[in-house]
Amino acid sequence: MKHPLELWVYLSTSPLLWLTLTLLVWIFATGVSARLKRHPLANPVLISIALLACTLLIFGVPYERYFEGAQFIHFLLGPATVAIAVPLYRQWRQVRKALLPMIAALVVGSFSAVASIMLIGTWAGLSRDMLIAFLPKSATAGVAMAISSSLGGNPSLTAVLVVLTGITGALVVTPFMNAMRIKDYAARGFAVGLTSHGIGTARAFDVDETAGLFAGIAMALNAIATSLVVPLLVRLML
Repeated sequence: MKHPLELWVYLSTSPLLWLTLTLLVWIFATGVSARLKRHPLANPVLISIALLACTLLIFGVPYERYFEGAQFIHFLLGPATVAIAVPLYRQWRQVRKALLPMIAALVVGSFSAVASIMLIGTWAGLSRDMLIAFLPKSATAGVAMAISSSLGGNPSLTAVLVVLTGITGALVVTPFMNAMRIKDYAARGFAVGLTSHGIGTARAFDVDETAGLFAGIAMALNAIATSLVVPLLVRLML
């Protein structure tokens, strides 16, 4: 191409426009977060969502058109979900030393996250489809959307709830753990990875490498646990 304008003309008529825009927004959001010293409120995911949502609203672009171009990122959720097993394999010796406490925390945390939503949602009178969309919110997006879709829920709504859960966890984890005087970074990381999946794990890595490691392990294990617990509770209670 002889002129940059030619690139814009090509992208503007191609689904690649939205993929390119998504990547550029993410790079910008990451830079803002780095400049603000990884402040919890300067979460790259939150900034990216806000900017992209405003862009779609301003230009009147339907989500379906945006997704047509950005769906490649959605496709990568599958490989990314599988790849979270890598840190578990690499750090198996360190993990093995804390295996029993981790299993106990995994069972209690995963079951509590699902059961609490089941009870609150039933009390609030949520419909079956809505309740199913809420249940896997603490699992990573690829797993949560697959669970929701297989049980008859709305995977798009589940994705929104997953992101909101992750952002909330990333915002409150540090002050909450400090208030509870939990200083063990392995415990802090495992807790946030268990409840806030990838977004919480990214925040844990910003705070401490050990916290990030155990957050990644918790995210991987909770993806498995949630995929077992949610269908079981749905069949028993719904």
